[in-house]
Amino acid sequence: MKTRKIGKLEVSAVGYGCMGLSHGYGNTTEKSDALRIIHQAYDLGCTFFDTAEVYGKGHNEEVVGEGLQGFRDNIVLASKFNIPKNDSYTPNSLLKEIRSHLEASLKRLRTDRIELYYQHRVIKGIPVEDVAWCMGELIKEGKILGWGQSQSTEQEIRRAHAVTPLSAVQSEYSLMERMFETDVIPACQELGIGFVPFSPLASGFLSGKGQTGNSYSGDDVRRVITRFDEENVAANQPLLDLLNNIAQQKQVTPAQISLAWMLKKKDFIVPIPGGRTLERMQENFGAADIDFSDEEFIAFEFALSGIQIHGNRTDEDVAKLKSLEVANT
Repeated sequence: MKTRKIGKLEVSAVGYGCMGLSHGYGNTTEKSDALRIIHQAYDLGCTFFDTAEVYGKGHNEEVVGEGLQGFRDNIVLASKFNIPKNDSYTPNSLLKEIRSHLEASLKRLRTDRIELYYQHRVIKGIPVEDVAWCMGELIKEGKILGWGQSQSTEQEIRRAHAVTPLSAVQSEYSLMERMFETDVIPACQELGIGFVPFSPLASGFLSGKGQTGNSYSGDDVRRVITRFDEENVAANQPLLDLLNNIAQQKQVTPAQISLAWMLKKKDFIVPIPGGRTLERMQENFGAADIDFSDEEFIAFEFALSGIQIHGNRTDEDVAKLKSLEVANT
């Protein structure tokens, strides 16, 4: 696969988001199947794997760590930490807290370093400068090679980057969620920071699988993401129609058009779609080989400008999933 640079890290143009193997899209994938999927992703040219300590309460890191054995040195591994809000942190106590999360992740991942370590969400009240200093210390120790933020603002990025340069910012970005085009993505371009979109296919909606009549249960985020509400699925049909038309013209799939669009936008954007079948991964990774001419891209952007998007995905809505699961037990 073609490669790209995020910060100083070289990665495949399309990465693999591992969350769905443990959490967020229904039943947990059987371990043997998950290990096979990770190997298949690597065989298809993926060298960028993304996980987090909270995915499946550590289960995802354990599976990913086992799956990467045998080619660990050939890939870039990303994970994320969450720290509790605490107004009394000093820089040193904050470093101790973050290091404890890192050490636990390293153990689960069966590795001695993480190439890209994200703060999963910026915590209000904890200065981003202090977190950036901690990341610098962990980089000096060789336990991480680079660091990043997720869903951060332009100012949070700039303030943190001034202390310890960021390798990447990971945030939601797709044809259905473009708010970061206004300030965050331009700031990343200016500062030499990679931008890593999660949910680049809008939780599968852009693959054309979100038709009306579908139902979701259990640990499936589509239960609480409003773009999957029945009325919004119907209202967003013009976007799917546009994708289908372009896909037919280029003899590819709507999902591939969605990924190829963001790859065309900027050369430092590296999406991390999921996928739990070989067919889906072949489709997603194949998007790296699809090219838009400048004229095609301008026409596509013009058509998109006339389409209104209905529904979205918010952290607050996703948090409701846990209460729904409890109510169903």
